[in-house]
Amino acid sequence: MGSRRLGGPRGCWTALHPQRAVGSAGWERRGGCAGRCWPRLHAPPRGGANVGPAPRAPPPGALPASRIPGAECVREPAALWSPAGPMSAAPLVGYSSSGSEDEEEAEAGDQAGPGAGGRPRLQSALPSQRWPVPDSVLHMFPGSEEAPEDNSAKHGGRVRTFPHERGNWATHVYVPYDAGEEFPDLLDALLPHAQTYVPRLVRMEAFHLSLSQSVVLRHHWILPFVQALKERVAARPRFCFRADRVKIYTNEEKTRTFVGLEVTSGHTQFLDLVSEVDRVMEEFDLTTFYKDPSFHVSLAWCVGDARLQLEGQCLRELQEIVDAFEDSELLLRVHAEQVRCRSGNKFFSVPLK
Repeated sequence: MGSRRLGGPRGCWTALHPQRAVGSAGWERRGGCAGRCWPRLHAPPRGGANVGPAPRAPPPGALPASRIPGAECVREPAALWSPAGPMSAAPLVGYSSSGSEDEEEAEAGDQAGPGAGGRPRLQSALPSQRWPVPDSVLHMFPGSEEAPEDNSAKHGGRVRTFPHERGNWATHVYVPYDAGEEFPDLLDALLPHAQTYVPRLVRMEAFHLSLSQSVVLRHHWILPFVQALKERVAARPRFCFRADRVKIYTNEEKTRTFVGLEVTSGHTQFLDLVSEVDRVMEEFDLTTFYKDPSFHVSLAWCVGDARLQLEGQCLRELQEIVDAFEDSELLLRVHAEQVRCRSGNKFFSVPLK
């Protein structure tokens, strides 16, 4: 047979002669390539590459691979071979490496002539461009999604407080605001009046009272952070509070303005919750809450700093609407029963005692 098997993993063969035709018996096995090394320009014997039956026994007197002049091992894609042996037709799939070293080697092989050591290479049957990752795959690996496009026009003109970075999750701790059924009626009276001063005001989609600033968490710290928050907050009792004082707010960057209702009863209980949340923030080396917070529920917002238009006459008129609203004192009295944490698109709830 003219071949010899040496020690090592199955599937690695070296041609006894670099010019033998495909399918000849002149093959010799040597170890160290884990079943994917084959002589360039030749196919492995039928049944090799760990996918078929064991290779035929080598004949006596075969030379070691190190003594075969011109012999060379090259790693080829496993998909080129079927379990029955080498494919007689074109390969089903041919993958080419995208590494810079392989690309340089390919260029050198293409430029070199037959006598200059140039080596033919398999051509890829797939395009070299990068295809987008399917959503179904992204959902299996949280934190691996493609970076979103920073287009403020798609977010009502809002601007990111901090740039997006893969693996970083914006995190916020708050108390949800669950007002009575007539609360939307109060908003229907307040918002149109405020829009006469600032037409670009938009109603909030959800209502809450913040217990933390927006901070950034690495994905693998989300669950430990929530667990630490639960240990700190779960022992705090539930309480009632009232937010009935109209006030105008802006964010720190002065890029957004809010019309809100400030808490006038229950301020001490909110301070106790913030104290516990701040301890968790310090454990994770994150920014704590404001030193002298004004707890409030935001009702509407707009892009930019609109305090000059909203404060003064507009603010007084909005307060009159709240005071004159039927049963406003009872309507704006709300129970705080849980603390929530939002991290990216994940929500966690911690019930109070």
